[in-house]
Amino acid sequence: MRHVPVSNDAAAAAAAAAKILDLCSVHRGAGAQGLSMCSPCSAKFDGRTSQRIGVGDGVRASAQEAHRSLVQSVIATGFENDGQDQPTAGQVPSLTSSNNFINFCATVPNLPITNGLQIKTGSCNPAPMGVIASTANMPSSKFVFPANGATIPANQNFTIQMAISHLETGHFVNANENYFSAPQVVNSAGDIQGHSHVVIDKLTSLDQTTPTDPLNGFVFFKGLNDAAVNNVLSTTVAGGLPAGTYRLASINSAANHQPVLVAIAQHGSLDDIVYFTVSDSGAAAPPAASSAAAAPPAASSTAAAAKSTATVGAIKGSNTGKTPGNQGGFSGKGNNQAAAPPSANKPSNGFGRGGFRNGRRAL
Repeated sequence: MRHVPVSNDAAAAAAAAAKILDLCSVHRGAGAQGLSMCSPCSAKFDGRTSQRIGVGDGVRASAQEAHRSLVQSVIATGFENDGQDQPTAGQVPSLTSSNNFINFCATVPNLPITNGLQIKTGSCNPAPMGVIASTANMPSSKFVFPANGATIPANQNFTIQMAISHLETGHFVNANENYFSAPQVVNSAGDIQGHSHVVIDKLTSLDQTTPTDPLNGFVFFKGLNDAAVNNVLSTTVAGGLPAGTYRLASINSAANHQPVLVAIAQHGSLDDIVYFTVSDSGAAAPPAASSAAAAPPAASSTAAAAKSTATVGAIKGSNTGKTPGNQGGFSGKGNNQAAAPPSANKPSNGFGRGGFRNGRRAL
């Protein structure tokens, strides 16, 4: 619903609740993570909160109900447009809503609510996307080591170093309970507050053209939870890697582990990928044929940052796994898979007036 029908007394409570909503906006102050960050909201409309805003205990229930309603000022009227007024060959109509898709997950009753969990069979997440970073604040990363095309010795420790810009690192929440559960937020400068990850996939060769297996194909994964030092994130791969060819990629994320969101569709990659060889002799592998996926240019060398001492099999923190301290290592042993998107694509019944009006389900 957009608004709650109220009596005269309840109307005062609803107005008071609107004041609280204004106080508890996710835009209130740098780094606010949502309503729970605001002291009036954290009191949950008890007597003390009502007293602060001049409303007695007798109407707090109505205020609480109004708190759950959709405020008129945040309704995005553009969501009612399916985009077909500017047709392009092959373009499909967007799903539409006049209430910000507030009840979207009710249209896919076969899926559980994500509810802060990493549900491997898929789920539906009702959390809004949040603050979208401006074009001047789009994050970007570049690997310093290993460089693209590098050859490193097998079975020896090495430190991944990655330069990062426009991401206020060091922000990560409990991935076991708060996964995708809150909107993206930015700091006072407009940079996304979040963290990054690095993942290494084993390849058959540098010119491999078959897609990798995101679930079982990686051999190293690490959440980079600490703040960058001199704009560089780093972590040690203890014990190194066996001889072979590998792909190293970054996954830049907001605090709740969702991929970073920026203001425009056409932009350079927000992440980096490099390809490297691990050799028993330390010698470079023969040049490979052209690859279907273009490799990024080699990174310039910079000073190393502070090093993590995490091991491959049991990595510090629990920001991607179900079990604390288990973020995945060799052989993909960790419970580190993100919730899969809904796969159903059959018509639904919608959700009535003021809600979902297009029968298609989300892809």
